[in-house]
Amino acid sequence: MPAEAQEMTAETVDFEKMWHDPYPLFKHLRANNPVAWVPQANHFMVTRFDDIVHVERNQDIFRSLEPRSLVHKVMGHSFMRKDGDAQLAERKIVFPSFSPAAAKKIWAEKFRLIATDLLDQIEGKGKADLFVDYATPMAARCLCEVTGLTNVDWRDIARWSQAMMDAVQNYAGDAEIARLGREASDGIDAAIDEMIGARRADEDKSLLAMMAAGGMPLDSVRANLKVIIGGGQNEPRDANAGLIWALLSNPDQLAAVRADDALWMRGFEEYVRWISPIGMYPRTVDKPAELGGVMLQPDDRLFLLVGSANRDEAKFEQADIFDLHREKKQHLAFGSGPHFCAGAWVARMQVANIAVPMLFARLKGLTLDEDDPVRCGGWAFRGVLNLPVRWDH
Repeated sequence: MPAEAQEMTAETVDFEKMWHDPYPLFKHLRANNPVAWVPQANHFMVTRFDDIVHVERNQDIFRSLEPRSLVHKVMGHSFMRKDGDAQLAERKIVFPSFSPAAAKKIWAEKFRLIATDLLDQIEGKGKADLFVDYATPMAARCLCEVTGLTNVDWRDIARWSQAMMDAVQNYAGDAEIARLGREASDGIDAAIDEMIGARRADEDKSLLAMMAAGGMPLDSVRANLKVIIGGGQNEPRDANAGLIWALLSNPDQLAAVRADDALWMRGFEEYVRWISPIGMYPRTVDKPAELGGVMLQPDDRLFLLVGSANRDEAKFEQADIFDLHREKKQHLAFGSGPHFCAGAWVARMQVANIAVPMLFARLKGLTLDEDDPVRCGGWAFRGVLNLPVRWDH
């Protein structure tokens, strides 16, 4: 802990309470201690929108590389934890898989076929948990296509993703969580080894094909696919289920999107602002710098709490409510600056253009199941944990 921070009030955080509902703490920190030293985590928590944007726009001061981080230990050295030319070179290799053109011309039809198949399976049932029966397989099956790991069952992709996401926020050092994270990492390595030769001979736009064609070293292929499987399952799944929940909870806004297809995307953007599926990522200080009135020193470690920034009262009016009609403003759900999420366009296509509109078109009279309330959890990664619904059949 740097000397300058000794004069500040350290924050004691109840992480269990924060997992259930982080927003009261976020609000307190934004108002009183926006760059807060948290001894339990050995990190500063950065909670205001403008401070996080400042960090992301100054890579010469705040670096992504942090070999001590759980992300690095679980997934390896991916482009998410590289800066400058090293990061740009690897993003350039994967861009053909993630570009707006690829989302529209390659992935959209594959995603529609997957959504159609899933809806065919559940339409006649009249009730389901859409988190389990729709959002999770939708994200995982789409991810198999985009990554090129079509040799893997979607259930393994979903399981591996969750195990790694649990492991990268395992600040308590739980041995079983760590073991499952290593097991997931090993499973992905084996799947890549089995498939990379075939993808090298392909001319498709899958990530594995692009990485092989671009000459990306195997260690980087593995690390990058792991971080993509982590975020590429988590964020679309949670945005899919969460947007359905938000619209069913706000019938007037659901009526608005049904009447205007352009509002599906507005609803998506508003949901990921309101409850950011990926709500935190770390940075490390490289040079002495002031942030939010706090002097930081080299090797100080930061948690950038985008889940807080996206509810910053200085940026968004009535930030705690879901309102797809609010004034359109930049949010940080996909990050900011050079590390803006590479897969953002593919996620938007999957959720806002395909999965959610198709579901509401097929399942008539869709309502939340009042006998089984929706539950939410998480702070570094946050979303609904179940989505029980009923419909006419």
